[in-house]
Amino acid sequence: MSSTPSPLLTAPDLPAGPVDIRLVVTDMDGTLLDDAKRIPAGLWPTLAELRRRGVLFSPASGRQYATLAEQFGDEGRGMVFIAENGTYVVRDGVELSSDPLAPAAAAGVLGTVRDLARRGVDVGAVVCGKRSAYVERSDEAFLAQVRKYYVRHRVVEDATAVDDEIIKVAVFDFGPAERTTAPTLQAFAATHQVVVSGEHWVDVMNATADKGAALRRLQRELGITPAQTMVFGDYLNDLEMLDAAEWSFAMANAHPEVVRRARHLAPSNNDNGVLRTVARLLHLPVADL
Repeated sequence: MSSTPSPLLTAPDLPAGPVDIRLVVTDMDGTLLDDAKRIPAGLWPTLAELRRRGVLFSPASGRQYATLAEQFGDEGRGMVFIAENGTYVVRDGVELSSDPLAPAAAAGVLGTVRDLARRGVDVGAVVCGKRSAYVERSDEAFLAQVRKYYVRHRVVEDATAVDDEIIKVAVFDFGPAERTTAPTLQAFAATHQVVVSGEHWVDVMNATADKGAALRRLQRELGITPAQTMVFGDYLNDLEMLDAAEWSFAMANAHPEVVRRARHLAPSNNDNGVLRTVARLLHLPVADL
C-alpha cells in the first residue's frame, strides 16, 4: 500500500474484517481513472487477485463498449462491461442486454441539438449505435472530445439515417451542461431518461435505461445480491447504480448529490480511491496503490 494517508483506512463505519463481495462495479471517468484519464497501475494486480477469489470486476461507464474493451485489452476477458450508461451490456463480445432507443426519439433529440447550435450554443450530438457512434460536426475541437469516449465513430451528413441500432444520444456542450443543454433537453424527460453524465455531457436514453437497471439485471442473472456488490461512482449518471448495492461508495471528488446518495465515501479518483477501498474491504495483498 502507498504510505500516503487515506481517510478511508480509518473510517469507523467500515468493518475491520473482510467482506463477502462477489461483484465490484466502478464508473470510469472521475472514479477509477484519475483526472488525466489514466488507469491506475495497481489495477492489473488487483484484477488478478479478484479473479483468483472469484470476484467479478465490471466497468460501468457512459463510454462506448469498443472504447472500454480497448482500454482493458486482454485483461477484459470475462469482464462484464456496462457500457453507454447501461444501455449496452457485453461480456467477451457477446451482448447480454440492451435498451435501444426508438429512431423517432433519437431524431427528436438530434433536432433539438441542431436547433441549439443554430441559436449559437457550442454543442454537438453523438448518436450512439451498437456498432459505432455517429456525429455531424467535423471540427477538430469537437472530435477531440468525441475520441476520448468513442474510439469507433464516424462523421456523417445525417446521423438520423445511419444503419445501426441506436442505444443513446450523448450531447457535448462546451459550456456547463447543467446550465444550458440539460434544461433544454428536459423536454424529453417525461418519456425518456435525461441525465447529466459529466460537466459537459448530457445523455438521453429510454426511461428504462440506466446503470442501475443494467446492474440489477446482471445481479439477477449471476445470483449476486446487493449485499455482495460494491459500487463506485462520482456523477449523476451513477445514482441508480449506487442504489443497487449495499456497499455503495461516492468518491471524495463526487458531485454533492452522489455523496448524499452513497452509503460510504472513498478517497478521490486521484488518490486511487477505488483500489484502496477494494483492498481495504477484501483484504487484498496488493502493493503500490
